[in-house]
Amino acid sequence: MPEPTPVQWADIVQQLGAEIAGPLSAALEQIQNLATTGQIDRRGLRLLRRSVDDARTAGMLGQQLARLASGRLRLSRERQHLTQMLRSVLAQRSRETQARGVQVRQALKPVEIWADGALLFALLNALMDWALANTHSSVDLRLDLTPWPAKARLSCRFAHRSLELLSDDGEVHPAAPGLDSLAWRLLEQTAITLGVLPLREQEAGITLLTLEFNQLVPDEAPPPDSTLSRLEAEAERLGGNSRPLAGCQLLIVSPNRELRAEAQAAVRHMGMLIDTVGSVAEAEQFCREGLPHALLFDAALMSDAMLQLIDGVNRDAPDFTFVEMFDGEHRTQLSTATNDGVARISRRHLPDALPALLMFELAKRP
Repeated sequence: MPEPTPVQWADIVQQLGAEIAGPLSAALEQIQNLATTGQIDRRGLRLLRRSVDDARTAGMLGQQLARLASGRLRLSRERQHLTQMLRSVLAQRSRETQARGVQVRQALKPVEIWADGALLFALLNALMDWALANTHSSVDLRLDLTPWPAKARLSCRFAHRSLELLSDDGEVHPAAPGLDSLAWRLLEQTAITLGVLPLREQEAGITLLTLEFNQLVPDEAPPPDSTLSRLEAEAERLGGNSRPLAGCQLLIVSPNRELRAEAQAAVRHMGMLIDTVGSVAEAEQFCREGLPHALLFDAALMSDAMLQLIDGVNRDAPDFTFVEMFDGEHRTQLSTATNDGVARISRRHLPDALPALLMFELAKRP
């Protein structure tokens, strides 16, 4: 599939503006009501928060699309276990699927491919974002191989209209608006950048997306380059225009406002979506609604409650990234060098070491 033309990118930019402006207009209406009446009920507060979240999500998708359009991506070609990575994504997002009441059914054969690990991980998350936002049923995932020509096919099937509204009359219905949202644009463009063919079909309220991977790993494939060496080289080239973790979500947990600000400043250039909370209880509530990709927490908060949070998250996502920040002296440690799998860093090393540390931790997952 060819890359988008300037006209198609212009359409994407126009769609981005619409998906940001719509929720913000709804939020402004709620704010104006609040200013007029001096009060807001629980429903109004919920609508306000949803509108702001929708606009924020659209902005985040725009960041990721801009990164794909920049032409500055340097893709690596490494051996990736597609099945394991998909299962890792599903495990990390299990709380979200349970909260939405969506069952994800899997039929996955073991498949290894050559691909850029970070972008492949982004593709699988984009697939889940799009499917979960549009499904009115379970989400069925199937990964298999074609005999000739040899390809891996990842298919995602779900009902995009309520099952009660599905018709057996054979009439062709237009796609639901959400199917062509920015989430779809990001999924499509990430696939194209990876050299993966996205094939989408709709019939009688059912959507079927098939992603075709051509770069399979043969049995005699040579070992890949060292991931750590690649990350070290990547960290060296980080600059103002590089956003290597665009779209990844980081939660910073600390009661210290200055520490939160310093941590945010250290990774601001990486394009991450950053949230902050001040307590373990707030972090637990945040993770209950949906896991971020990494959690950076103040060592002063280490307690039984924090250990319970870590254990609970690890049960759902065994490769989740935790980083503990120390106010005093502490050497930087990767999670692979600690007994509990938690990476550690000193506050004074945040500006120079935190970006590379997060790059390694987020890239090491299967």
